[in-house]
Amino acid sequence: MTFEPYLSRWNLEPDGLGIHTPSSNLLPVQYGEKTAMLKLARSDEERRGNTLMVWWAGRGAAQVYEHDGAALLMERLEMQPSLTEMVAAGQDDEATRILCQAAAELPRTQPWPELPTLQRWFRSLEEVNASSDGILAKAQTTARELLDAPQDVGVLHGDIHHANLLATSKGGWRFIDPKGLIGERGFDSANILCNPDLDTATAPGRLERQAQIISDTANLDHARLLHWALAYAGLSAAWHLEAGEDVQAEKTLEVARIAAGLLGR
Repeated sequence: MTFEPYLSRWNLEPDGLGIHTPSSNLLPVQYGEKTAMLKLARSDEERRGNTLMVWWAGRGAAQVYEHDGAALLMERLEMQPSLTEMVAAGQDDEATRILCQAAAELPRTQPWPELPTLQRWFRSLEEVNASSDGILAKAQTTARELLDAPQDVGVLHGDIHHANLLATSKGGWRFIDPKGLIGERGFDSANILCNPDLDTATAPGRLERQAQIISDTANLDHARLLHWALAYAGLSAAWHLEAGEDVQAEKTLEVARIAAGLLGR
């Protein structure tokens, strides 16, 4: 998949070097007077994310200028200020509040586009061979309890973390790179607790403090958020195990252990 057909179709001028990731190709461009980013999705998941970006229509997410299947032309956001760098500079609390406040701007209610459910995503955790007394087993049990009695269901970004929220030139914040899911709002918030990196996520006292900030800022039940943190960390570890990334899986399971400890599980 090449950029050229879309450069011609939408009258774009390249404005930087292309960026190639495992799931998409990106190219900074000029779109008339506007700076923009051309994204070509290379997976079904990224295509769904493109569709969700169109549906959000710039409400809490980058504004979409053009869309055609795998191709998305959206506003180019700023790399500075960076939430990841804020955390490194000791502003973890503020970064968490910004993420929660920005997430509240994303439309979530029906009618929503056709998207997969959280139940489908959690199949990876169910398929992991977990010992009956292990942390993965606890994550599996917790996930089942949450998924069997969902609350506050709506459209989810699916990958809310510090690198997926970028600044606008006017000082606001907008999300990029959604996965696109239907499920309980707490799942998106739990993702924050595993980011921006696992060393930060597992630092002593960090999960407990940030969970309280998320609960207060996003108006979420604190205990239920911790349950989602346990379930999400288990799911993330399952994905790492599927990819043969055992070291990353073990680090992620430490987040699950911390959440389980706070819950007394």
